[in-house]
Amino acid sequence: MLGRGFEGWYFKHQKGPMTLALIAGRAADGAFIQVLTGQEAHRLRYPRPACEKRGAGLQLAGNTFSKQGIGLSIRHPALELAGRLHYGPLTPIHGDIMGPFRALPMQCRHSVVSMNHALTGSLCLNGQTLDFTGGKGYIEGDAGRSFPRSYTWVQCNHFEEDCSIMASAAHIPFALTGFWGCIAVVWRKGVEYRLATYRGAKIKRRDERQLLLVQGDLSLKVDFLQPHAGLPLAAPSRGRMGRSIHEVPCAPARFELLQAGQVLFQAESPYASYEYVE
Repeated sequence: MLGRGFEGWYFKHQKGPMTLALIAGRAADGAFIQVLTGQEAHRLRYPRPACEKRGAGLQLAGNTFSKQGIGLSIRHPALELAGRLHYGPLTPIHGDIMGPFRALPMQCRHSVVSMNHALTGSLCLNGQTLDFTGGKGYIEGDAGRSFPRSYTWVQCNHFEEDCSIMASAAHIPFALTGFWGCIAVVWRKGVEYRLATYRGAKIKRRDERQLLLVQGDLSLKVDFLQPHAGLPLAAPSRGRMGRSIHEVPCAPARFELLQAGQVLFQAESPYASYEYVE
């Protein structure tokens, strides 16, 4: 992990309207677990040494986060969360989502661990059982010094057909001014479609209601159908978790992927997650 920066992993679990996202990691000012449900958000703080990297996973204050699943035993005045979830085979993307930018000094490096995987098991949240068996999961990570000052991020893998989507557009500080960049992956029935700045993708629209990326004859449009203030999360700034952003954990959105004017994928989901930071 980074000595003066941050590293965090985002584990999303979805089964119909039931959503649970966990963000685990550490920064210069300590370790953390953030818990986000469809209705509330919690931030738990721990001493930095409480977070240990174990192989490809994390051990944090008696809680385990890995590619195989999570094991939780959180006892907090405002939150009790315990149980185990097991992950089925992961769906990694082809290569690094950062592309050639991985070799450049960036304030934040993004990674996609799994676009989609099956869930088995249950958790007990403040006395309520959450059975995620048959649900779907998603894992990504971020590391560096700070989140972008302005960005859009959206993720959804709850569709009638086998599909998972992640897209992000952000202002990237670089050299004297910086630039706007984007990355997106649409994984559908075993086929990956990627749009990225390093492949020539352009951000044609970015606001509270829509994100539109165009790369040659390939385009991805996301319409946010119910703008929402979201729930508060701590985010990194200069290596410390001192910034506040908001994430909408579960809201309707419409997705459309076109190539040469032909519809490759078009669907609406009531359970998309997104962040819009101006």
